[in-house]
Amino acid sequence: MKAISIAAFALCVTAGPAFAALSNDEVKRLNEAGTILTHLRTAPDKGVPEELWKKAECVVVIPNMKKAAFVVGGEYGSGVMSCHGTKGWSQPVFMQLAKGSWGLQVGAEQIDLMLLIMNRRGVEKLLADKVSLGTDASVAAGPVGRHAAAATDAQLHAEMLSYSHTEGLFAGIDLSGGVLHPDKDADARAYGPNVTARDVVNGTKPIAALPEARPFIRALRQDVAPTTGHKQ
Repeated sequence: MKAISIAAFALCVTAGPAFAALSNDEVKRLNEAGTILTHLRTAPDKGVPEELWKKAECVVVIPNMKKAAFVVGGEYGSGVMSCHGTKGWSQPVFMQLAKGSWGLQVGAEQIDLMLLIMNRRGVEKLLADKVSLGTDASVAAGPVGRHAAAATDAQLHAEMLSYSHTEGLFAGIDLSGGVLHPDKDADARAYGPNVTARDVVNGTKPIAALPEARPFIRALRQDVAPTTGHKQ
């Protein structure tokens, strides 16, 4: 009986869901990312243009990026990314954004960042390992407003569009000089050590859905139609 109990315990340990190991910080990232998305997508006149949102391959949200993170070497802003596929939005991949030369120019103690990855080429570069923004992948400050008619040629052709949100103000921001990459440690805690960011995005390995990610996924799926109030 004792041997059976030990074997059963070992099976539970090896087969248990990976998301049980998520840290409080990672759960907080997911919750805050969902809140930021909901706010930015429902802003009446100054949100992300819906045409661009519908074309985006992936969305990255970096909540509460503190100014100190750009001053002290080796610190990162942490967030999450989801990509749109044939089955809808993927489970989130945890991300890190290393400091760039733009950090000290933001002028705020704390900001939220969001990036839209606009084509598959940009996605592949990111999933390969890491992306130097402005060098490995073109990035531009995203246009603001319900319609993309005012977008410049550079914005329409950029692989990534970036936005900042602070103290009620929402604007495009140029993130050139930053380095964006998957947070492999957090992803391993969420999905297991043998699952990569590419596996999560492309669905190449079976993974359990993260209960903690439900508000974030809901925010991605919301159908913004201010004139009709219609939601899916």
